This record gives sequence, C-alpha cells and structure tokens, in this order.
Amino acid sequence: MRRDPRPDGPSSGGRTLRAAADGGRPARGDRVLVLNPISGSADHAATVRDLAADHGFSVRETDEERDGVRLAAEAVEDGAEFVAACGGDGTINEVVRGVDRAGGLGDVTLGVVPAGTGNNFAGNVGVEGIEHAFEVMESGRRRRIDVGRVSATTDEGTTERPFVNSCVGGLTAEASGATEAESKSRFGVVAYVLTTLRTLADFDAVRLGVDLESASVPREGGAPRDDGESESGYDDARGGWEGEAWHGEALCVLVGNGRRFPAEGRTQADMEDGLFDVTIIEDRPAVDLAGQAAVQRLFGGETEHITRLKAPELSLDVLGDEPIRFSLDGEMIAADRLAAETRAGGLDVCVGESYEPHPE
Repeated sequence: MRRDPRPDGPSSGGRTLRAAADGGRPARGDRVLVLNPISGSADHAATVRDLAADHGFSVRETDEERDGVRLAAEAVEDGAEFVAACGGDGTINEVVRGVDRAGGLGDVTLGVVPAGTGNNFAGNVGVEGIEHAFEVMESGRRRRIDVGRVSATTDEGTTERPFVNSCVGGLTAEASGATEAESKSRFGVVAYVLTTLRTLADFDAVRLGVDLESASVPREGGAPRDDGESESGYDDARGGWEGEAWHGEALCVLVGNGRRFPAEGRTQADMEDGLFDVTIIEDRPAVDLAGQAAVQRLFGGETEHITRLKAPELSLDVLGDEPIRFSLDGEMIAADRLAAETRAGGLDVCVGESYEPHPE
C-alpha cells in the first residue's frame, strides 16, 4: 500500500490486518509494534497486545537492552511499512535505530505508544496515552520531522547513531544514566529531578568547545522559513548558516531536535525547521539545592549562565582528558568528540492534534 506523501496526509485509516494477539506474524506483516513490557510501571503489556490485535499490528517483545534495535530492523527487512514503538524515550530511540539500520528511515512510518516514565517525545508529538496512541496511528495526521544524527568518537573508534528528541552531554546525561529503574518506577519523572540534584552536588564542569558549522538547510525554495523572517545567523544570500563558536566550562550542553530547553512549560521544539535548539548551561550557576525548584531555575532560564543557539549541525569537542557521556533520547554513549547534524524531513511520524509544526 502506498502512503500519502503529503505531510498532513492521512494514515492508513480504515484498513485492519488481523494480527495474532500472542505476537505471531500475521498474513501480511506490514504493521509491527515493538513492545517493551517492563518500561514505566510495567503494567501495560496486556492492554497493548489487545489494542495491537484490534488495529492489525504484529507484536514483537523486547527481553533485554537493545532488543528494540534488532526487532525493528528485522521488521523492516521483513517488509514492514509501519513500525510502532511502545515504551519510553529509550525504546523509541532503539526502534528508530533499528529502522535506520535496515535502511528504512525515509520510507517507514513511526508510531509512538507512550508507556515509559517521562514520555517526553510522545508528548511533543501530541500523543497523550496508550489508547490515544492507537487512535492517532489509525486516523491521525502524519508529519515528516527532522532526525538528528551523531558521530561519536573515542580512542576506540567512531559510532554513528540517529536520535529524534535530544542529545544531552554533561550533568543531565550523568543524572539520566544514574537514575535507577526502581526509582523511576516508584517516583516517575521526579526520580530524574532527585538524581539531578544529587549529581549536581558532586559534578565537575566539563571543558567543551562547541562549533556551529556552515551548512545549507534544505527547504522548499531554499528559504529558512515561510514567514519572511530569517533566523539569527542565517545568511539568505549564501543560503547557509554562519559558523560561530563557544568555548568554556559547561555544566551541560543540551541539543534539542524534538525537545527544546528549558523544561518549563511546553517542551516541543520546531521539528520541521532543519535546526537544532542548543542550550549551554555554563560553569556552575548559584542555585539552592533544596528541592525541585533548583532544577526549574537551572533549566528555566533564571540564571545568567545560559547560552542559546540554533544550527543545523555542530561539533562538540571535550577539552579534558576523559570522554564524557551523552544521552541520546535516554540512551548513553561516550565521546571525546561528537558531531551532530539534522536530516530535514527524515522521518514520517504519526502526530496528535496538539502537535504544532512551528511552535512559538
């Protein structure tokens, strides 16, 4: 079946391919759902299997870390045109990696079924819960969103990976990696806040060099936007982005594709502008570490130590002796140098009504 190529084209509404509820392959396996049964509160698997059967999805369950990559890749290689990820942001990242590994990133539609702790990406694309996710996949809009891609280098070699929501290095990456599964299950998203506060007390700032590279931003007609106004740093005559650099000690660097920072209010970035939203938290802001308000102040822009940039690509050089960890949609990777670029319109995603193509 051919998909409507328009950004607002309908999903494959109305057509139901009956799948086996136990995850067996249906007669036509063009709809596959990769299910992480232990994400979040781990009480969603039975509901998801029933809804998947009702909506014609074959279910493939993960048993251990990185199973989502393998299962999504196998689904695409078996002919799947529609792959859904059920879990948290990390599960979504694994599924996107698998689709990419199988060469299906530009052709396969991604569905998101939120069953994790924070579910930030699902919220950004307007998916509000498990049942709502299946409604959106059946009859909601589809949009082609940007995909980030990083090349992470250490002494052991270079690793390339895609991401859809954010790439974070420094404090918040360490906090994400240190947050235990039991804590996330008991406290939900507050677990990340508590871990961030504990990590902040012992975290040494990271010496970084951040370079924004000159690059064209592919859009129709070659213009950065349709509103007649160019973003700061975009050279209309040259059709590219003026390079600029930041060097110094940073608490963290946050590169948003689907997510923008700070975390106050609606976190959705413009996912269709071909640009990253980059936030650098410099040095160590003087904050009261007594509670959640500290994190809100830190990422809410109330300090003097924040630099904000927009760019289609950038490089991050770790100027210290040891590599640092980066969180790609919650999945960890270490790097001495990390290069990131956007692939404009690289992924077809089912979105809910609250998704905004160009948010304020």
